Amino acid sequence: MMFKRRIFFLMSVAVLLNTSVGAQVSSVKIMCWNLLNWPNTSSATQDSTDRCPDYRSVIQYEEPDILVTEENTSTYSTTWFLNRVMNASGPVYRQGTYIQGDDTNNGIFYKDSLFGFVSNVRILTSLRDISQFTLVFLPTGDTLRIYAVHLKASSGSANEQQRASEVDALRAVTDALPSGSDFIVCGDFNIYGSYESAYQKLLQAHAGTDGKFYDPLNLSGTWNDYSYRIYHTQSTRLNSLNGGSFGGMNDRFDMILMSRAVTEPTGIYYQPGSLTPVGNDGNHFDESVNYGFNSAVPANVADALYYASDHLPVYAWFDIGPTSGVEDLHNSLSQLSVYPNPLSRNGKIIFQLSQAEKVHFKIYTISGSLLWESTPEFFVRGRNEVEIPANISQVPGIYLLTAATDNVLINNKIVVAQ
Repeated sequence: MMFKRRIFFLMSVAVLLNTSVGAQVSSVKIMCWNLLNWPNTSSATQDSTDRCPDYRSVIQYEEPDILVTEENTSTYSTTWFLNRVMNASGPVYRQGTYIQGDDTNNGIFYKDSLFGFVSNVRILTSLRDISQFTLVFLPTGDTLRIYAVHLKASSGSANEQQRASEVDALRAVTDALPSGSDFIVCGDFNIYGSYESAYQKLLQAHAGTDGKFYDPLNLSGTWNDYSYRIYHTQSTRLNSLNGGSFGGMNDRFDMILMSRAVTEPTGIYYQPGSLTPVGNDGNHFDESVNYGFNSAVPANVADALYYASDHLPVYAWFDIGPTSGVEDLHNSLSQLSVYPNPLSRNGKIIFQLSQAEKVHFKIYTISGSLLWESTPEFFVRGRNEVEIPANISQVPGIYLLTAATDNVLINNKIVVAQ
């Protein structure tokens, strides 16, 4: 419940910014889903009849602004999915350009009221292509690149090495992007833990480039452990069902990682704590997602997740707009900064007020955990300082500072260096 309350708080912040100070900030939901061999080409019409109602139940419940799909099996797969699932209730979505490769492929669907599609560029690997989908957020003109991946499956050193090779192909592209580019990678990574070379290469810094990815969860060790059960995305089934994997919920294969620019409160910005596997309530480890009661989704959605695919969809919320970390001239609170930054002991929050006002501060980890919260108190007009607790500076990483008055909330980044 604490996790859900954090998400609600951060989403409410976006609404406050949108309505109180006139800033054009939008919150968008980006979701990815391995559809499990959609459609089954040996009986495609029957497969559409059987699974489309389940896909529709999930999509209509979650209503993503962008959906990225894996395991599209044919040239008509995304067109069928667009017409029979995404737009079953009306013409809300469009599909991006689909490219048929040698194996299963990636698709993308987006609300054309929010996004314009630019291109789909193939990144070739020895098995399945990686897609570089480029879109523009229409209200602001911000460009977002989404990399859709379905890395080599199965355990064993040979499969781990192939996943690492596929990540090398991706990093060759992201390392060539301009510094500060907004991009994410999502899909079915088939990675078993932080020890895998593929995962380490995704997060590795390369000198002179800005192409590394950040994992908002940053889980260490082997991920199919009970302690990580709330993050698992496969399998939705305990027993075999029309292909796919089984054995219950016990692997974290499906992820959303992001560029440095997306972790920072400017332009396109990840909402800390919002990364969510749909239907995972933490109570179905080694069990089917619809077994008994599921507290995360309604029963019909849990059943739809079970029958549609062996993977859960995963989504995250992103803010897009000019106020994320940017001073608004109409705000009484301005010039928010941290000194020193990168932070060391005896750090301070420094800010200006145009009038005496009550201010409330919080510091979160990038995964959404609240580390510190000040007591709301009145500050005088002009320059003010607040001391940051010494324990905040002890663990290296990126943190989010929020400063709130009755009418506005401003975000800022805190860096704690190694």
